[in-house]
Amino acid sequence: MGAQIIDVVIVGAGPAGLQAAVHAVRKKASVLVLGKAERSGLYKAHVENYLCVDGVTEGSEMLKVGREQVRRFGADIAEEDALKIQKSDDLFLVTMESGKEVAARTLVLATGSARAKLNVKGEKELLGRGVSYCVDCDANFFRNVPVAVVGNESAAVDGALTLLGYASEVFLVARELSVSDELGQKLGDSKVKLMEGTWVKEITGDSDVKGLGLLLEDDSTLAVEGVFVELGAKNAIELATTIDVQLDMETFSYIAVNRKQETNIPGIYAAGDVAGPPRQMAKAVGEGCVAGWEAANYARVMKKRT
Repeated sequence: MGAQIIDVVIVGAGPAGLQAAVHAVRKKASVLVLGKAERSGLYKAHVENYLCVDGVTEGSEMLKVGREQVRRFGADIAEEDALKIQKSDDLFLVTMESGKEVAARTLVLATGSARAKLNVKGEKELLGRGVSYCVDCDANFFRNVPVAVVGNESAAVDGALTLLGYASEVFLVARELSVSDELGQKLGDSKVKLMEGTWVKEITGDSDVKGLGLLLEDDSTLAVEGVFVELGAKNAIELATTIDVQLDMETFSYIAVNRKQETNIPGIYAAGDVAGPPRQMAKAVGEGCVAGWEAANYARVMKKRT
């Protein structure tokens, strides 16, 4: 394998991911953090209920300090998204937005909770009947029909490129694209039809997405039978389910973990909002501490075996 091997790759640069990095690198593991600070739910928050923080502190400032701390301790941070995770023997192959690949002995998934939503008419009503939040999960259901992907960033572009292998026609609706040059070039060289400078106003259909399919803000329409909402980066749920990481059996909204933040897949850990409520920084930091510590220990054992 030609990819660089790293002990611990952390997907997510919020409080859970950064705390995991601190504890992993302090245990002498090589650590790479993937993610952009502004994607964290903490970035625009005002914090006043966190122990030992006096008064109100800007979340963006806390993340800035945390990133500097992580780098000072010796971890690397790449401000790009993870697009794909694959199992490769005893390693995990992570494909990044730039196209670069790294091989991880262990993974910590800490991308935050939520699949972002459009919050437009028809989205909730047609979920599972033409509306999807996961290209990798549902692309096969849209063979030989026209589809649209909605989003401005890496998840949307990667999803649109993937759908070219399934759908008869692929539209990408974006207000303004914000992706790496490499991913942008791939899009430009593809047959994806980019609809930039507009957004979704309504998703239409009776029992499923049919007919005009999408009504856009400029009052134009797209005749599609599938709408994939891919806002921002790929979330941990989407990344995890493609490698058979189990979700909680009650809501299927979070990654199931034990008290060591272990998932059902040896070597994969999850921390923070993606591991369930409450959505509080204190919980994220505590779980990140445990996940980083355990991941570094696991990587050490794996290294001795090779």
